[in-house]
Amino acid sequence: MPRQSEENGRVADGEVLLKVTGLQKHFPIKKGLLQRQVGAVHAVDGLDFEVRSGETLGVVGESGCGKSTMGRLITRLLEPTGGKVEFEGKDITHLGVTGMRPMRRDVQMIFQDPYSSLNPRHTIGTIIGAPFRLQGVEPEGGIKKEVQRLLSVVGLNPEHYNRYPHEFSGGQRQRIGIARALALKPKLVVADEPVSALDVSIQAQVVNLMDDLQEELGLTYVIIAHDLSVVRHVSDRIAVMYLGKIVELADRDLLYKTPMHPYTKALMSAVPIPDPKRKNAKSERILLKGDVPSPISPPSGCRFHTRCWKATEICRTTEPALVELRPGQQVACHHPENFEDQAPQDTVLLSAAKEAAELVADEVLAESAQTSEALATAVAEGEVGTEEATASADAGTEEAGASEEAAASDESAASEEPEASESSEQADEEAEAPEEPATAEKPAVAEKPAVAEKPAVAEKPAASED
Repeated sequence: MPRQSEENGRVADGEVLLKVTGLQKHFPIKKGLLQRQVGAVHAVDGLDFEVRSGETLGVVGESGCGKSTMGRLITRLLEPTGGKVEFEGKDITHLGVTGMRPMRRDVQMIFQDPYSSLNPRHTIGTIIGAPFRLQGVEPEGGIKKEVQRLLSVVGLNPEHYNRYPHEFSGGQRQRIGIARALALKPKLVVADEPVSALDVSIQAQVVNLMDDLQEELGLTYVIIAHDLSVVRHVSDRIAVMYLGKIVELADRDLLYKTPMHPYTKALMSAVPIPDPKRKNAKSERILLKGDVPSPISPPSGCRFHTRCWKATEICRTTEPALVELRPGQQVACHHPENFEDQAPQDTVLLSAAKEAAELVADEVLAESAQTSEALATAVAEGEVGTEEATASADAGTEEAGASEEAAASDESAASEEPEASESSEQADEEAEAPEEPATAEKPAVAEKPAVAEKPAVAEKPAASED
């Protein structure tokens, strides 16, 4: 794609267009007559990333991880709780309505639901022409002519200008939303799952349309989706979100070939491979145990440790930072895949991790264990520092001490067994001895008849005469 000139006000390709630092959004939970805040939903809890001009950044993750909230924050449809959003070097985090009005021309959004994002009482011409009237822009030839041109650009008939949204299908409505977002020729377009509500045949058409418009108009996209195949087709870089945080940010090819975060690897294992030759082949499907934790009270440390098969004690207590382990690949994990562990001294799995490991294929676990074997080899050859070796030695000493205490407790338990057997024999002898009836009305247990029927009252033993 050719570099855009500075005359039209656009940032040159490759330069930072949008920069997000520590972005947060907490929705308060209020109860009672006085509506006191008793908690908060941590929808977005600290995001750091950049979007370069002319590229497409894909954002993936499970439902409820904060993708859509992040899109509304960077377009300033929601007020951030904390952090900073910079667009073309200007801080737009807390701009008011008046300050954001000129920015609306440069930042537009395509909403997920094509049915609820269009006003059913307005015609298509009024909907697509609304940005021109709100911004006071008079296109060449008039608004109607420009709207009809946009309709033809997105693959619709210009004669649909006077129709209403209920007269269109889902795919056509999404095209109308795309035309409205592109009316003022924005610099940044945030597309919140633009094809998830469409049929598969329509998805390919809309995705190809967005690619063509990016090349023609020099657009920058942030595409939010959960379909990994679509994201791979349209994205240059991909950010993986989990419970309000980015756990991995990498180039498209690196992410799909060598995912480093266990959560990313689990997501990639769910993507079907369209190869008829592998229809009978056994795929290495990673099944995550449990559901996504509640964003009201997220887990401490690494938020994925409750479902991760590699989680250790440091994952539960210390939150990993998003660091660049390879050129073009940032990961937030203490025990990343396809790389040496960032916390090699911690090797004791949590109980939740042991249960999660039962659902993971043996081949996957064997591949994950290669990192630990490489570390052990490095320790044996003296490549690892003395502090790490000392830490592992101390851990082994503690395990040895624990085993000695366990052996001592076994010996003491064995010595107490004869006494226990003697007491059991005495109890048996006392049970065999006949008992005297305690009262005149209740006979002894040993003197009950062996038949199933109850004896008559007259046949009770004459213990009362004594």
